[in-house]
Amino acid sequence: MIGGDGIEDLLRDLAPRVLGTLVRRYGQFDACEDAIQEALLAAAQQWPAEGVPEQPRAWLLTVATRTLVDHWRADSARREREVVVATDPALQSHAQGDADDTLTLLFLCCHPALSPPSQLALTLRAVGGLTTVEIAAAFLVPEGTMAKRITRAKRQIREAGARFTMPPAVEHSARLGVVLHVLYLVFNEGYTASSGPGLHRTDLTAEAIRLARLLHRLLPGEGEVAGLLALMLLTDARRAARTGADGALVPLDDQDRSKWDGAAIREGVALLAATLGGGPVGPYQLQAAIAAVHDEAPSAEQTDWPQILALYDVLAQVTPGPLVTLSRAVAVAMVHGPRAGLALAGTLDADERMAHTHRLEAVRGHLLERAGEPAAARTAYLKAARMTASEPEQRYLTLRAAHLRTPDT
Repeated sequence: MIGGDGIEDLLRDLAPRVLGTLVRRYGQFDACEDAIQEALLAAAQQWPAEGVPEQPRAWLLTVATRTLVDHWRADSARREREVVVATDPALQSHAQGDADDTLTLLFLCCHPALSPPSQLALTLRAVGGLTTVEIAAAFLVPEGTMAKRITRAKRQIREAGARFTMPPAVEHSARLGVVLHVLYLVFNEGYTASSGPGLHRTDLTAEAIRLARLLHRLLPGEGEVAGLLALMLLTDARRAARTGADGALVPLDDQDRSKWDGAAIREGVALLAATLGGGPVGPYQLQAAIAAVHDEAPSAEQTDWPQILALYDVLAQVTPGPLVTLSRAVAVAMVHGPRAGLALAGTLDADERMAHTHRLEAVRGHLLERAGEPAAARTAYLKAARMTASEPEQRYLTLRAAHLRTPDT
């Protein structure tokens, strides 16, 4: 019998596929999304006690379809048609053999009728399986704001009359940027969970990598698709070394590099090498190049920080933003000293987007510690610990602060 965690992983894997099948058949995204949520709740309640059915995807599809029929009963004009389709044995017997509709669902969620923030939010909810709280953390906005955004996006999909088909080739580029950003955010949430007891959510990182591979097969000539997949592989390669035996967070400089996944690193570097120089370089290729410099360094001391800083300089021109500035501040500190890094990080103090994340204070604490200001570093670490909902990060930041305690504090 599959345990509780196994059932949760299975449901997360099946949810977008079943939702894709429902939307392809019935064409009502908002109603189908509500129905699959009810089916998932029923499975979470029944499967642990009764066991996972032999065909879990078909089970979810049947329950969700029945939910749709129940919701449509009040509409007498459509009732007969929907019931006939929903109870057709031929359709149900082939449920397990349906093609994976996840990628089509991904492009539907990035419909041009939606604003970019709504596209991202809806895809994270429907395809990535993130909760509203997690999505809000990824966007650096309050939970209530994100809940309204998701509801509005589902309504707009319905009003736009969007069809469940892959967009024509001429529309791929318009939606591709949002699709890539969504996969990037899903991966990041899995690699460093915004809340909860664990640092990683391997279900999310695995799903993001799976979808990136699908997208790369669909669009093999897109350099940024290859760049994003390379970035994920090069980053995820370090996962085994990011926590100690007790689950404590291990910073990059202190990681046992023998635990890094050499196969993933080689695959990521090969993807990057095949795409660089073949056209304009985008942000994911640049981030992958930065990750590659870290991964190929034999030790922390041998890391080529001048090269990393040069790459961040280009990245800041291609896609300027507060998180890029913050990462660049660390590279500046490694090349020009912690005071220079602190000065650059300080330019973000007035940026309201940083008020919803602990990262600025965490970096400030690190740079203050390197600059020989333990009291100020301790204050920054403790402030950062209060701002994050991730328990491993809280423990790490609190421990860093404790190490800097002086007799007067």
